[in-house]
Amino acid sequence: MSRIFKVGGASGFWGEAPSATAQLLSCDVDVIVYDYLAEITMSILARAKARNPEMGYAPDFLSAAIGPNLDAISAKGVKIISNAGGLNPMACGTKLRTMIADAGLSLKVAVVTGDDLTDRLQDYADSGVTEMFSGAPFPAIETIASANAYLGAFPITEALAQGADIVITGRCVDSAVTLGACIHAFGWTPTDYDRLSGGALAGHILECGPQATGGNFTDWEDVGEGMETIGYPIAEIASDGSFVVTKPEGTDGIVNIGTVSEQMLYEIGDPQAYPLPDVICDFSTVRITQEAPNRVKVTNATGHAAPDGYKVSMTYQDGFRGIQLFGYYGADAPRKARMFAKATLNRATATLARAGFDGFTDTNVEILGTESQFGDLARREDTREVTLKIAVSHPDKAGPAAMFKEAVGLALACPPGLCGLGGGLGKPSPVVRLFSFIASKETIDVAVNLDDREIPVAIASGAPFDAASLPRPTAPAISEPGQIEVTLQQLAWVRSGDKGNKANVGVIARNPHYLPYIWDALNDTTLQAHYGHVVKGRIEKFLLPESHAINFLMHDALAGGGIASLRNDPQAKGFSQLLLDCPVRIPESMTKELK
Repeated sequence: MSRIFKVGGASGFWGEAPSATAQLLSCDVDVIVYDYLAEITMSILARAKARNPEMGYAPDFLSAAIGPNLDAISAKGVKIISNAGGLNPMACGTKLRTMIADAGLSLKVAVVTGDDLTDRLQDYADSGVTEMFSGAPFPAIETIASANAYLGAFPITEALAQGADIVITGRCVDSAVTLGACIHAFGWTPTDYDRLSGGALAGHILECGPQATGGNFTDWEDVGEGMETIGYPIAEIASDGSFVVTKPEGTDGIVNIGTVSEQMLYEIGDPQAYPLPDVICDFSTVRITQEAPNRVKVTNATGHAAPDGYKVSMTYQDGFRGIQLFGYYGADAPRKARMFAKATLNRATATLARAGFDGFTDTNVEILGTESQFGDLARREDTREVTLKIAVSHPDKAGPAAMFKEAVGLALACPPGLCGLGGGLGKPSPVVRLFSFIASKETIDVAVNLDDREIPVAIASGAPFDAASLPRPTAPAISEPGQIEVTLQQLAWVRSGDKGNKANVGVIARNPHYLPYIWDALNDTTLQAHYGHVVKGRIEKFLLPESHAINFLMHDALAGGGIASLRNDPQAKGFSQLLLDCPVRIPESMTKELK
């Protein structure tokens, strides 16, 4: 097909603003896609389903995104694809079918099933499966809240081929909602590796909504003040897998090389081996160019054969946590806050011991306002106003409860300046951890439910893949010694994100000439200075030569990540900001073109 296939990205997480659907429906798009799921979201949906078996999906998708726009969706013939089904896609589909019938419309809803593996937990436990990253043993079955395989795009393609107007999935990889539509539109096959990789990259750019159109952008001031009217991204995809990223006319935000490059590196690991169920992507070959204002062309993604297994992510409860915020102001506020936190934890530990409990599993104290995220590179200790965060975890609810109680009990004994008690105390909440492993595709049955029919979907078996065998690009060499010290922010765009207990930081040179100097400056010593206080594992460094970028993958970086972490930034959303003032030496001749 020679035509351009247009996909709009309307949602990047559960909680996304619902206005994007109407905005994108006002444009000439073929499909609107929605991504609602993350590991944290799955644990929240599991608790919702446990309370009410009819829930477990993202209700906002029905009530706010689709419900008010059903007439326009029907009239324009725009296809809708979403993973809003979460842990209960059939219930989500049933509810939507009722809404469509009540509106007097005839839209067909298909539901993809097969990702939920909770009925096979004992089999996995008996097989001796361990956590694929940490090697941890299989958790006790009674603690497991959810277990889902990350399905791919071909079941979505089958649903569209069967005549579906709206496709609802459970857990699939975020980019699959876009790739599935592309496969259907262009007739791609499982061996069209480069095209599949391009379509998956288009989905990856769209999957976080306005993060591709100026949200979380390093140069946030260039975006303008119209945050509330920011445009949502549209990918204009060609049959060869290349695409143009743009946004609706008349909307705010910005689409440039920086915004698109940042999103490409967001939450990826090895850019030469980004595994998805349908293809292993190589983004190191990708070229990103500015075609026109708010139009960025992305070409040359390459790929390898799909892997032979699905990644399975389970969430399970591992005790309880408690987090409490207090204010402190006045002279020596940070020191007073630390003394108060230390006394609170000491007294709570003694209280637990008297009651026959062990001590806390973990504690975390952060003095927000003192640049606590920066570790030894923090520069603010003289501030007179801070927010104190005390966080604890414990196998029993009694642990967090003791912290809450003793914090209040010390209010009259602590240094002056304590405030913020009027909002009440927190309550113990479950610590939810992630457990991931690989399950053979041949052991998982995938189907599409449409018009009361259950249609089996055959999935290609895939092949083993060894990333260690890949040839790696040569590190960029400095041609002229650097003489002038500037900051990384003057030379690069940056973006960070999380995957479980791992974090990544992507760095993209604003000018290709800067890349060798950035590569040289961001060495092991520099990374240890900026991240050693939070990253407990190794840091891998990957080069993307065609997009003049570097990706750092940080292992054991988030104290468990997600709801398991006690940190103020458990998902590494601000990790990239820790690097912006890092010094880089460049030739004097390059300083004339600096931002």
